[in-house]
Amino acid sequence: MASNLDYLAPNLQPLEEKVQAYLKAEKDLAQAEIAATSLTHPTAQETEPFEQRPPTGSYPQQTEEATNELHNIQDDLQRLRQEIIGLLPVRDEWVKVNLGYGPSRVGAFRTAAPDETYELRVVI
Repeated sequence: MASNLDYLAPNLQPLEEKVQAYLKAEKDLAQAEIAATSLTHPTAQETEPFEQRPPTGSYPQQTEEATNELHNIQDDLQRLRQEIIGLLPVRDEWVKVNLGYGPSRVGAFRTAAPDETYELRVVI
């Protein structure tokens, strides 16, 4: 019965915190992608027939900020991915962690690429 409660072990707390930060960053990335897409592809309802055009040579600041935010979040995700893989005690196996929903699973699994890379998988 004790093996069913291993996911509550205090030594997994840093891993749990990183995984929660990773999941939040994934949500932020999805929202940032939607915001960037809406800036580059406005819907028909948003455009007005007499919309004022920006002056010639003006800088598309909103689009550039959205692009920078996307790149920053992607960099954070990549960094968190590597940190989580470094915190995992085993490779090619699931590790049970407590993400607040009961036992969730996290694992780093070898990809088919010849350079021995690992793919992070999270099951909530």
